[in-house]
Amino acid sequence: MDETVRESMLNYLTNPLKEDKETEEKAKLHLCGLINAEPSEVVFTSGTTQSIYLAIKSIYELNKHKGNHIITNMSEHFAVLNCLKELETQGAEVTYLGVDKEGLIDLEELRRSIKSTTIMVSIMAANNETGVIQPVEDISAICQEKQIPFFSDASQFAGKLRCDVKDLGFDCIAFGAHKMYGPDGIGLLYVDKKHRALMDHLKKNYAGHLTLAQKVGFGKAAELSQTEYWDNSAHISRLKNYLEHQLLDLEGLRINGSTRHRLYSTSNLTFADKQKILPLLERFDFAENVTKPSYVLKAMGLTDEEIKNSFRFSFGKYNTLEEVKVLVEAIMH
Repeated sequence: MDETVRESMLNYLTNPLKEDKETEEKAKLHLCGLINAEPSEVVFTSGTTQSIYLAIKSIYELNKHKGNHIITNMSEHFAVLNCLKELETQGAEVTYLGVDKEGLIDLEELRRSIKSTTIMVSIMAANNETGVIQPVEDISAICQEKQIPFFSDASQFAGKLRCDVKDLGFDCIAFGAHKMYGPDGIGLLYVDKKHRALMDHLKKNYAGHLTLAQKVGFGKAAELSQTEYWDNSAHISRLKNYLEHQLLDLEGLRINGSTRHRLYSTSNLTFADKQKILPLLERFDFAENVTKPSYVLKAMGLTDEEIKNSFRFSFGKYNTLEEVKVLVEAIMH
């Protein structure tokens, strides 16, 4: 958590049940400023996962009289996939779009998949494993043309990139505070005001208990994401680019995901020799596919062996170039 965020919460931690509508609205305005929304279009939740479940299930419930077909993609976050699997047991028909070797969906496949019974498209803005950014503006244009609600898990996107919900055309997005150095246990749902019935349904079915401190911290994190955007993005990009450029000399190294449409904070790499990387896992904080092969990389065409040799490196504003140089030196030698 950002220290400034922590400090902003201190005055409200001594009385967690305290309510202050003016302070809460101020926090909400910071979040609205981050995504260019109106206060009536956002609602606090207890986190991204709950936001995802609330949004998808509410859209389905409100529209199932029109149809039961939902379109998503094979590399969505497991929270989305689990929710959709649950809806399939209740009668939903779900189409799982494939992704190409760069992790991107095919817009023409999306168009071909739309039916008269399609009631929702759920495509994440940026992937949590590879950082690949989907063409959300194009997806939105297709959904608007067909008058189908477009929901997006924006947990990796909001706070890192420009997330103007009006310009990008989102109908509904979900994201959480902790991905932008905010407090745990709080998220946000945005619903375009043209979907008033959806917002009413969400409020009616959400019974969470959030503290004022959490809301204040989330608001401060959103404020800092805006004021620090250029400095943070430039700094973090430099770290990621340094790592990738230095390691490209390694024989057999591959960058997983589009190099043009990818978050500046995420690098997913496949190594020819995994044994060189394993001893570094305890020294450095990066993710290995240890439990079962990554379904995201599998969808992109990697073999099980390649997936086992793949690692995700995530960079943040508190990382330094010196840390990355130490990591590169350890890998190269």
